[in-house]
Amino acid sequence: MPAIETDGLTKRYGDLRALSSLSLSVEQGSLFGLLGPNGSGKTTTIGLLTGQHQPDAGSVRVLGIDPVASPLDVREAVGILPEREDPPSFLTPREYLRFVGDVRDRDDIDDRIGEWAQRLEFTAALDTTAAALSEGQRQRVMLAQAFVHDPDLVFIDEPLVNLDPILQERVKEELRAYREAGNTVFLSTHFVDVAADLCDRVGILDGGHLQSTRDTTALDTDDLREYFVETVEKSAGSTARGSRGSATGADDSSQAGATDT
Repeated sequence: MPAIETDGLTKRYGDLRALSSLSLSVEQGSLFGLLGPNGSGKTTTIGLLTGQHQPDAGSVRVLGIDPVASPLDVREAVGILPEREDPPSFLTPREYLRFVGDVRDRDDIDDRIGEWAQRLEFTAALDTTAAALSEGQRQRVMLAQAFVHDPDLVFIDEPLVNLDPILQERVKEELRAYREAGNTVFLSTHFVDVAADLCDRVGILDGGHLQSTRDTTALDTDDLREYFVETVEKSAGSTARGSRGSATGADDSSQAGATDT
């Protein structure tokens, strides 16, 4: 059963077409990576899938829920780690994570807070206001809030930002374990090595278009980097020839260039 399904999902900001006719299926229990350059539409995609933005066209289902019709239901059911977002500065990590659990009616939230603080090594900072935490500590708290309520699906935008190399490996282990338990991870990144190391499947997004999806289990980092560069260069050449709609809103009612290899 797909955890995520989209059909023709499109989003514009004025004349800018940030996402064009995205049709995608992500199976439950997979670790899917949306890989693309900065500005390719990755963060917009996560916003649409989690009900934070409204699409201009197309349909979407997340865990069987329509985030357009029921955005709060989707956000209660999933975990979300936005890129470059901090916990509220006036709350301690414990207070913030309790709030995350309370809005989802988790009666075991204190136990889960302790578990995730230990996993991500910020137990000593649990009762320190977020304003006094280091950048790395704040990122650990934000990682914890995506998982602390035990969702079946998490959306993660650049999960390793501001983490030291040792904790990066710890986070990778947690993501793999979460997937191996039957849950689903939708990961957005522009780092090829992160996608190669973690994901069993990737979609390459460029200029708001899904250019390709590919199984990555048999690819190493160099293989995926070569494939990514070739795909993006092909996308750029296709745009220059005018064979597909540009990110500035040219008419394009189909998802051009998407392949599944």
